[in-house]
Amino acid sequence: MGTTLLFFSQLNMCESKEKAFFKLMHGSGKEETSKEAKIRAKEKRNRLSLLVQKLEFHEDTHSSRSGHLAKETRVSPEEAVKWGESFEKLLSHRDGLEAFTRFLKTEFSEENIEFWIACEDFKKSKEPQQIHLKAKAIYEKFIQTDAPQEVNLDFHTKDVITKSITQPTPHCFDAAQSRVYQLMEQDSYTRFLKSDIYLDLIEGRPKRPTNLRRRSRSFTCNEFQDVKSDVAIWL
Repeated sequence: MGTTLLFFSQLNMCESKEKAFFKLMHGSGKEETSKEAKIRAKEKRNRLSLLVQKLEFHEDTHSSRSGHLAKETRVSPEEAVKWGESFEKLLSHRDGLEAFTRFLKTEFSEENIEFWIACEDFKKSKEPQQIHLKAKAIYEKFIQTDAPQEVNLDFHTKDVITKSITQPTPHCFDAAQSRVYQLMEQDSYTRFLKSDIYLDLIEGRPKRPTNLRRRSRSFTCNEFQDVKSDVAIWL
């Protein structure tokens, strides 16, 4: 009798343990299912976020392209023809300046127009600190030997700038700017008027890909005085 009671007692304990085990497993299953659901929901949100980003990128790209096309077709042939009247008229028009800069990039000589633009901005400076900082930046970028975009200047002009750069004035680059302007007017401008970039504008043709040509060397201002304006040295 005692043995029987002990057997049933042990059996009840086993059943209780089994129930507890199944309850625990069932609960764990629910917890695991909940975790999986959260992971799937997070993945879905991530995919949705990526999709939205792609759509926004597509819209931005489309808007950018549309704006770029509008910019390309903004210049009328009549306006472009006026740029052929003088170099001054070309640079005074925003689109003319942009077209000429694009042309200089095909010749790897855009440093000239960038220096000229930097000088125009520099001359508007009023505060001493601003004058000093901008003068230093222009000198290091365009004037000093082995500058990243060094422009071609005669020794005397460069030497005067080098000696005055510690105490710059709003007009310390005037001589250099004038020489670079003359070089562009007598050399680059004449080739620009014969280029596809300009001819396409005056004939109303759409913009075409431009071919880049590497110069064998650049003219200095002193060298250029003895060279005809329609002569260039190329590889």
